[in-house]
Amino acid sequence: MSNSSSITQFLLLAFAERRELQLLHFWLFLGICLAALLANGLIITTIACDHHLHTPMYFFLLNLSLIELGCISTTVPKSMANSLWDTRAISYQGCAAQLFFFLFFISAEYFLLTLMSYDRYVAICKPLHYGILLGSRACVHMTAAAWGSGFLHALLHTANTFSLPLCQGNVLDQFFCEVPQILKLSCSHSYLRELGVAILASLLGFVCFVFIVVSYVQIFRAVLRIPSEQGRHKAFSMCLPHLAVVSLFLSTGIFAYMKPPSISSPSLDLVVSFLYSVVPPAVNPLIYSMRNKELKGALRKLMTDVFQQP
Repeated sequence: MSNSSSITQFLLLAFAERRELQLLHFWLFLGICLAALLANGLIITTIACDHHLHTPMYFFLLNLSLIELGCISTTVPKSMANSLWDTRAISYQGCAAQLFFFLFFISAEYFLLTLMSYDRYVAICKPLHYGILLGSRACVHMTAAAWGSGFLHALLHTANTFSLPLCQGNVLDQFFCEVPQILKLSCSHSYLRELGVAILASLLGFVCFVFIVVSYVQIFRAVLRIPSEQGRHKAFSMCLPHLAVVSLFLSTGIFAYMKPPSISSPSLDLVVSFLYSVVPPAVNPLIYSMRNKELKGALRKLMTDVFQQP
């Protein structure tokens, strides 16, 4: 038996035991990480440099790309280092920091996706009021609220989780530190306080989910009333990338935390956590840029300007 005062490190779940597979995991994660950094970095640079993209939609997208950079930089590098050096250890302080930043970026992303659904709703259902409801000051305030809410949510969860006495060892069945895995190590009944915080967070998350669903119901009703096929196509092109990103985020996250215990296993948990923590930062830039002619045009112009400089 151990307690939290004697724990100096945690042992993370390894993707593989064989050395060849560990190195394969390192190179795979390195490729995904570099792709995510490059793609999100290009989106941030393109939006910042092109004044035609200084609109609420692209302002939110710029912030989303910043969050994606933070998200993948929180979990992937440590997992890569462990595979490269054939170790599973992460320090107690490192685990707390990783948990805080992961919760911070994930929470901020969810709140920002909620704001982006509101942006799409106003753009399609109330286009004449778009400049009033989503002025530059309003966008800054709403985005700051999303970042601030994510910070407070992460701080509350992290402080509460690491204040619990731990007496079930130090082995985590996950490749990064997350709340459910640490709660498994807590002493009997001591996790009830964190459970209360989790319930409050779930209620807030449910409110955001309902807001997103209601927004898209109104959006689809408005789009289907557009008489021209070209107008409907343009409206759907504006909404489908965001809807795809929200669906990927929610489906993987909900399955990760709400799947039945009967089908839970370390290998399945590993795959699901990979899908919701590593895949979105690399895939989301492709989803947003694939059907966005403005963004692709601005990116092409930026690349031309860079490579044609003397």
